[in-house]
Amino acid sequence: MQDPDPLPWGALDRFQAHFIVKRDSGTSVGNFVAKTKLTTKGHFASKTVEKVEWDGPGSLASKLNADAELNEMIAKQSVKDATIYVEPTDGAIRIRNKWNNHLSFGITKDLFEIYDRIAGHVKSV
Repeated sequence: MQDPDPLPWGALDRFQAHFIVKRDSGTSVGNFVAKTKLTTKGHFASKTVEKVEWDGPGSLASKLNADAELNEMIAKQSVKDATIYVEPTDGAIRIRNKWNNHLSFGITKDLFEIYDRIAGHVKSV
């Protein structure tokens, strides 16, 4: 008898957009690590972002915290879109958010402006 609910095999339906900023982190890798720390209100689907702070050991996190307009732009996004990671890779700095399935994958104009502004801060560090 065949299982009516088989387990999925192979690649999963998950996607993630990475924005790459060409910049060598050099020896100060920790300088370019940052993640949003969200203050939220509500529960489940009605959860909204009230405040955005950046958590990280280096000067990039403090620079991003100082940009109040950027943090207001992020606070207008959903909790999933407002969760942003900045991390160094080989010869570049990666800006990304959480994994999405094929139905919710996409970058809005607002998200692109947010990532572009973060990239500007990465270049100025």
